[in-house]
Amino acid sequence: MNQSLLCILGCSLALLSCSRKNDTAADPATNDPAGSPVETKAANTNYRPAFTGQTRVNGVTTPAGSYRATILTSSLANPWGITSLPDGRLLVTEKAGRLRIVSASGAVSAPITGLPSVNAAGQGGLLGLCLDPDFATNRMVYWSFSEARPGGNVTAIAKGRLADNGQAMEGATVIYRAEPPYEGTLHYGGRVVFDRTGNLLVSTGERSDLATRPQAQAVASALGKIIRITKDGQPAPGNPAFGAAGARPELFSIGHRNPQGLAIHPVTGEAWQSEHGPRGGDELNRLQSGANYGWPTITYGIEYSGQPVGSAIQQREGLEQPVYYWDPVVSPSGMTFYSSDRIAGWKDNLFIGCLSGQHIVRLVLENNRVVGEERLLAGEGQRFRDLAQGADGALYAVTDQGRLYRIDRE
Repeated sequence: MNQSLLCILGCSLALLSCSRKNDTAADPATNDPAGSPVETKAANTNYRPAFTGQTRVNGVTTPAGSYRATILTSSLANPWGITSLPDGRLLVTEKAGRLRIVSASGAVSAPITGLPSVNAAGQGGLLGLCLDPDFATNRMVYWSFSEARPGGNVTAIAKGRLADNGQAMEGATVIYRAEPPYEGTLHYGGRVVFDRTGNLLVSTGERSDLATRPQAQAVASALGKIIRITKDGQPAPGNPAFGAAGARPELFSIGHRNPQGLAIHPVTGEAWQSEHGPRGGDELNRLQSGANYGWPTITYGIEYSGQPVGSAIQQREGLEQPVYYWDPVVSPSGMTFYSSDRIAGWKDNLFIGCLSGQHIVRLVLENNRVVGEERLLAGEGQRFRDLAQGADGALYAVTDQGRLYRIDRE
């Protein structure tokens, strides 16, 4: 066999070998070369997880060239919530109280008129939003915002009809207020989604201060809870009975700190939630009716001062463990499950926008456990506030700095 033929044969074998390696890398559960967690910084505590894989699970990697992130616009002002309209345009809230439509090319509309006033101080403002499941016929939109009330501020839920021309919200009305009001301007929660029964799930924060923190455990208070209500703001049928005097009938789960992520699993229909921990202890939870998620009795975090929270316990009988937690924090905000086939290996994965972490977390789930974690767009230097899957099957993400990203296959 001459040298030229040997060279051709060798090159062919090399190309075949490379092709097989790429096929292996495309496996969505393939770990990174080291099989190591994506988090490399020291934890704030030496607390032990309740089970293997509850934190710092092995990293996974989306093969290079599988997706591309494009900035559609950088002209939004502190966007907070995003959802996709059936025609492919995006409906985006801005913290100061403006609601806008953004086209697929990134053109930003004038503010939609007719919304109630918001109190945008601190962490407040115009927050999360979602469409009615029957939006195609009724054009109803639901949103969360911080509202000034006698005695303080509340997380409020409003609804209205988006005008046919998309320029106004018709008949906007407040259907629910998470009481009691409080003068502080932190920890409003602020996400709202529809569950599979056609009722609304709403996240509320415990308003941050030591004075209000215990209300996360108080069933007579709507603070630090997941609320489940009808389209008219009434307690939804089938809500759990918490069995204590004065328990609010709209409560679905209790013991939350500042939950800023809510999403419905596209296969099981179960609700999942993310919430900010203190210094360490950001959580991902699978929501169960009537469950107590423990704040501030149990937590994997500490006070910002470095002191322990309460009795410094992480596990107690009758209190739910997070499916996953982060220490140090990534500050998880809006999140969505990806149900499209457009990007290989991503279907049914959970994507969470991270603020202090300045990346998008991709989590691979199996049997309600996290089995892989990836950090996307970590080099962008952006605080990712919310994500939504578009009508076209792409992922869309907004950042505090005003960007709107489209993330789709290459």
